[in-house]
Amino acid sequence: MSTLADPNARAACRERIQRLDPDASPKWGRMTARQMVCHLNDSFHVGMGEKYASTATSLLQRTLVKWIALRAPLRWPQGVPTRPEIEQGRGGTPPSEWERDRAELLELMDAFAERKTFGVHPAFGKMSEHDWLTWGYRHVDHHLRQFGV
Repeated sequence: MSTLADPNARAACRERIQRLDPDASPKWGRMTARQMVCHLNDSFHVGMGEKYASTATSLLQRTLVKWIALRAPLRWPQGVPTRPEIEQGRGGTPPSEWERDRAELLELMDAFAERKTFGVHPAFGKMSEHDWLTWGYRHVDHHLRQFGV
């Protein structure tokens, strides 16, 4: 399973982010590519404990769903709702300038990969460093596939 701790996996994500067209149409969902970049930025801030996201957890979310999301060799499903604080058009940070937003994503992804301490996941609860770095890779990959990169 790929993780942001792997420099090769992170480099592949960086290259895909660089290829992302700000005007690309999504294969699913309502976000634009510009909004998706800001959503990923917000999500990394939540993971770092720097942005609040309300909890939506249960024993099932913290155990079985978490295990499937982080360990099973399945693509994440489309259309899973996010927390309102990081949802575009609600509480998420709106896009501003494309190059700046994309550069922030690249910086956050690298900083996230180097962290040793993290926040609490809104659905999965407390997670290990390995779990967070796996989540980070899978979340970025999921949304890049949403836009065909």
